[in-house]
Amino acid sequence: MAPAQLYSTMSGRLFHSGRITIVMVGPPARGKTHICVSLARYLQWLGVKTRIFHLGDYRRATIGPDGSLPDDYFFPDASPSSIILRQKILKKCREDIYAWLNHENGQVAIYDAVNPTASGRRSLAKEFAKHDVQTLFIESFVNDERILHDNAINVKISSPDFAGMDPEVAATMYLKRIEMRIPVFETMDEEELNYIKMINAGEKFFYNNVSFGYLSHRIVFYLTNLHIKSRTTFFARAGTTTEEDSYKADADLSEQGRFYAQRMSETLIKHREQERLELIAKGGPDIPQRPLSIWTSTRLRTIQTADYLKEKGYKVRQRSQMSQINPGVCEKMSERVIRQIYPEEVEKHGLDPYHHRYPRAESYHDLAVRLEPIILELEREQSDLLIIAHESVLRVLFAYLMHCSTMDIPNLKFPRDEIIEIIPAAYQNEAKRIRIPGLDPKLLPGSPRWYQYSRQSTHEQT
Repeated sequence: MAPAQLYSTMSGRLFHSGRITIVMVGPPARGKTHICVSLARYLQWLGVKTRIFHLGDYRRATIGPDGSLPDDYFFPDASPSSIILRQKILKKCREDIYAWLNHENGQVAIYDAVNPTASGRRSLAKEFAKHDVQTLFIESFVNDERILHDNAINVKISSPDFAGMDPEVAATMYLKRIEMRIPVFETMDEEELNYIKMINAGEKFFYNNVSFGYLSHRIVFYLTNLHIKSRTTFFARAGTTTEEDSYKADADLSEQGRFYAQRMSETLIKHREQERLELIAKGGPDIPQRPLSIWTSTRLRTIQTADYLKEKGYKVRQRSQMSQINPGVCEKMSERVIRQIYPEEVEKHGLDPYHHRYPRAESYHDLAVRLEPIILELEREQSDLLIIAHESVLRVLFAYLMHCSTMDIPNLKFPRDEIIEIIPAAYQNEAKRIRIPGLDPKLLPGSPRWYQYSRQSTHEQT
């Protein structure tokens, strides 16, 4: 898990925020794991030492790879043997929560489980209170059949239980299995408990007694910006400009930059359509593509890189916070010159490239703080999203979504012959590279072969 991006303390805890256990509530296929993974990522971004405890991991570890749960394991009137097994698994999970909070400076433990009954939730809150731990329950309540169906497909199609099965059939079977295995579920309405109820992936929210400090309010604020609907984020570099090495000059795209912008846009459009057709071929529904939004900075190079897509009717928004990192006095200096003039600064930068700033420059930490509003809008966005920006901005946003270490952020690479696709997943987002054809240096503007290639209609994607 990545260290803090915005703020950090020696203890790993925020001052006067106390220790909190966030308890997830809801049957499977409600997006609980997606919510708690996203929340953990955000809290760690704020500098809060956070860890997720998935009860399902403890069940699997207890019964072993070849074992199976009793049929009545989730039933309120389960057999004595099932109750003993259930208590054994719960005991181990909670012991690990207490050990982490007490001995490893943990501040927020996220307990990912069904927690179906009101009486069980009350007992849980009392037990945590005895250990001086505040409890916040988060229920993901879903009665929208479309959301349930999508969640079932996204979570379970890769399971060996459904290998080779039609996705529609697998989703229906999985939802029926949930009803059979968890016949009794009581939605949150306990007045004495602190809870948040998210209705249908964030369409509505209910809050009860959420009033125990700064951290709880940041959690509420984040959840109001979060949704569990499926969508994809793409990252692409801005095209090259007539004054490529200048930070101060807001130069137009060069001929090469315009060529890149067109190739990148064509590749992205083709890729999205291919993914839709592949989903249909696997048995998925024949539905239109999700809308695509484009974000750029207010710099000409990013705005003009999006012009081709804008002409095609896609919505483009400019974000002032997404301007590239300020290089300060080192603008236009080569690495050799910087080492000669500022040897001490170079040494400091080598020790902590994320927090160090050169004279009159920004550090990557400064840039991350500047991008915090973008992070929240990134979570709120429900369309597919293409972000066109300078490499420094892409590094920070990619690091947030992919849990990269602060030591790695300054060294992340985003070559111009690739688009990066971030695909949300329950436990960890996935990233893949989309090759942009026709950007070989020998085929770029100015070369003898470029004009000939640019007239060809082949746009083969690898």
